[in-house]
Amino acid sequence: MADEKDVAHAGEANADIYGNWLRDSAEFRKDYRQRVTVVKAGDMPFENSPDGLLKHMVHEDLNTTECCLDIYMQFLEPGGQSGKSRRLAEHIFFVAEGEGHDLHWDVDFEVDETFHWGWADEPKKYEWKRGDFVFVPAYTLKQHFNGSPDKEARLIMMTNRIFKSMGLDWIEQIENAGSYDGDLPTELAGPGWEPDSRIKS
Repeated sequence: MADEKDVAHAGEANADIYGNWLRDSAEFRKDYRQRVTVVKAGDMPFENSPDGLLKHMVHEDLNTTECCLDIYMQFLEPGGQSGKSRRLAEHIFFVAEGEGHDLHWDVDFEVDETFHWGWADEPKKYEWKRGDFVFVPAYTLKQHFNGSPDKEARLIMMTNRIFKSMGLDWIEQIENAGSYDGDLPTELAGPGWEPDSRIKS
């Protein structure tokens, strides 16, 4: 059996990976100095999304200096509710206006030869009001509800963007918000690795 040192110099492939890293780093720092530090309210774009009405505050598409977090406002109309969704990254939200509650369906999984995912049949209910922070655990199925019949609720949602670079950019819309009038289907991605194209029969 060959020793590791005997094959250390095997092969003829060459690359400029480290050199490209240096060049990319220099280009990034040059670009970074031109990025937006203060995002004005009028420059934050609205989106009528499958999860409801959003106003994006910090996102990589907005060219901000913040590189680790995605932050957006979520508006809940009086007596309204968001869509029902889940994402692998845990996230938190701050209640800027209004009062209401969340429903959270806890995730359950087993690891055998593949991942097996499931969610609780019955949700847990969490009441919230202005000034509260709410934590949503990783891959929890969740939905937000405005408890007021005549006042809007506004939530500031914060998610760790780093999960995307780790290969864990899992987000699924299970049920669209009633206000959504687009044509994106629900559950655009399957839960977890299913179907797993890496598995060969």
